[in-house]
Amino acid sequence: MKNYTHIFFDLDHTLWDFDKNAEETLHELYFTYQLADLGLHSCDIFIETYTKNNHQLWADYHLGKITKEALRETRFKKTFLDLGLEEAVIPHQFEDDYVNICPTKSNLFPHTHETLTYLKQKYSLHLISNGFKESTEFKVKNTNLTPYFDNVIISEVVGVNKPDQAIFKFALTKANATVDSSLMIGDSLEADVRGALNFGMDAIYFNPHFAEVPEDINWQINHLEELTKIL
Repeated sequence: MKNYTHIFFDLDHTLWDFDKNAEETLHELYFTYQLADLGLHSCDIFIETYTKNNHQLWADYHLGKITKEALRETRFKKTFLDLGLEEAVIPHQFEDDYVNICPTKSNLFPHTHETLTYLKQKYSLHLISNGFKESTEFKVKNTNLTPYFDNVIISEVVGVNKPDQAIFKFALTKANATVDSSLMIGDSLEADVRGALNFGMDAIYFNPHFAEVPEDINWQINHLEELTKIL
């Protein structure tokens, strides 16, 4: 490892446990909207179907294939249709309620605060998120992550998403950092890791689910606290 001075983190799925927070929200909404009465008798299958659709749509959003509006318009509609609901009975307020509730959830990956406290003593820390401005800012504030980060760079504000090199260039300029002195840490192979590597920045793949690691990825961690031993 080099002598880095700046570390850039992704937020969702890296620090903020997106899937856990989404699952809590969807459990609540499943009963609020009485989806069993509409024929969706398994909450778990509903969440599993949504998660698959949402991950695919976010991957498309990262790559600029769809807009924020298309992502939000599609993910629940497709989930309900996939599970056999007629379009006429789809609860159209569901997306708005989800967007309002989910960011208020505060589940972080284990040892997030302890790891960031350690790193903050040695490095300048920054966030680069492909999330949306309002929800990203609320998540950071609501989970007490604000004090750790000198800069929070949000793709919706910058106008480009990771893995576009322009957002990495913007982030380094904002942080007054160089490529050689910077390290990116994130869960998305395409957006975070390969995005940074293609820009010339070193990157660590955060792999909490122990997925198979491609041959072109040199560094990975499965738990955040591993960073305190290697950095």
